[in-house]
Amino acid sequence: MVCVARLINMNKTVFTIPNLLSIFRLVAAPFLLYLAWIGEAELFLILLATSLVSDAFDGFLARRWHQESELGVRLDSYGDLANYMLVPLCAWWLWPEIISQEFILFWLVVANFTVPLIIGLVKFRMVPSYHTWLAKFAAVIMVPSIYLLFLEITPWPFRIAAMIQLFMAVEEIAITLYLKQPESNVKTIWHLVNKYKTQT
Repeated sequence: MVCVARLINMNKTVFTIPNLLSIFRLVAAPFLLYLAWIGEAELFLILLATSLVSDAFDGFLARRWHQESELGVRLDSYGDLANYMLVPLCAWWLWPEIISQEFILFWLVVANFTVPLIIGLVKFRMVPSYHTWLAKFAAVIMVPSIYLLFLEITPWPFRIAAMIQLFMAVEEIAITLYLKQPESNVKTIWHLVNKYKTQT
């Protein structure tokens, strides 16, 4: 009976709607890769949009429904990682001419995600889950900009978003270097510094 109660309680904490939204992004990642491989650009953009919408709601719903957890933070980070690491490769397959035209900024965006990740992995042996305000703002700007870029409407929002992400990457690296142990949901580097100042 105790085992059944524990299983029910685990299901309530693991299989929450916010966690399921993050899991959806993990499940969607290989399908995005497959759609790009076979050249289905329209279906790729639809699935990517759905995945990005799920990213916009998982954290919001977790906070609103008081379902925040360390597992949820990790799932969110892994879901983000799966999508953000695959999208550049998929974009290269689907829109090679556009990527060639924006070659430097394209690789800057890739570096903005990978360099802070590598530094976090080296220092803490885990994927950072800071979810800073700047990271959220950069994502809000980047999402419509890549659609404007891939649909060949205008590249300028993408160029601006790439520079915003550069500042995001610098801040995340600074957070990793400042921390002595990993933390989740750091608003800004300034919040972090002030937090530790008040504790000393």
